[in-house]
Amino acid sequence: MKVRHRLLNFKNKIIYQDDHWFNFSLDSVLLSNFVTIRKNDKNVIDFCTGNAIIPFLLTYRTSASITGIEIQKCVYELGVESAVENGFDNQIKLINDDIKNLVNLFSAGSFDVVTCNPPYFKYTSDKYLNDDYVKCVARHEILVNLEDVVLNASYLLKNGGTFAMVHQCDRLTEIINLLQKYNIEPKKLQFVYPKLGVNSNMLLIEGVKRGKVGLKVLKPFYVHNDDGSYTKEVKKMFQE
Repeated sequence: MKVRHRLLNFKNKIIYQDDHWFNFSLDSVLLSNFVTIRKNDKNVIDFCTGNAIIPFLLTYRTSASITGIEIQKCVYELGVESAVENGFDNQIKLINDDIKNLVNLFSAGSFDVVTCNPPYFKYTSDKYLNDDYVKCVARHEILVNLEDVVLNASYLLKNGGTFAMVHQCDRLTEIINLLQKYNIEPKKLQFVYPKLGVNSNMLLIEGVKRGKVGLKVLKPFYVHNDDGSYTKEVKKMFQE
């Protein structure tokens, strides 16, 4: 069912979601705060944008033109509705298409920044999947895989442009190999932990198109305190 929620604690801003499919996750909030946005960046694109939560949050960090691309029409339409109601449609353009078709939509080097919160799980035909197709596509590499994401990010980025992604830790080696294969040099890495004393389950990684070698590993990011409450760092992202 379609629901209308407040966009975190940003005053008078809303987001449409469908609670039968999924709501936007902390992953997207973390990525929108992690990615480097420079003053002279003019064009940003978000892959697998869903209902456009990352483009919405990036409007608070930049005046650049922001594009979001989402392959599932039903989810894309929620983003369009939210963009119009919030008045974001002057800054944000949403596209219902496959990222593998971006080569036919934009020329090489058209963007300063590419972000992506992609499907996390590899897909095999014999693997049990959720019966809901919309959820399956969002979580599993059915329509787009990690290499598709990195290849197309490299195509769209200017030399010196930034690519940032959130993903699961068990795919870090694969991520770094693909980034370097497509001339995106890893520059910044941060591990996300559910709380102090447990293993990391998520990572944020950023690379630069044809950048110099040199990776900085940031301090750990903790989501919860011992009592289960959000840490002050998470609350700050929520505008609390």
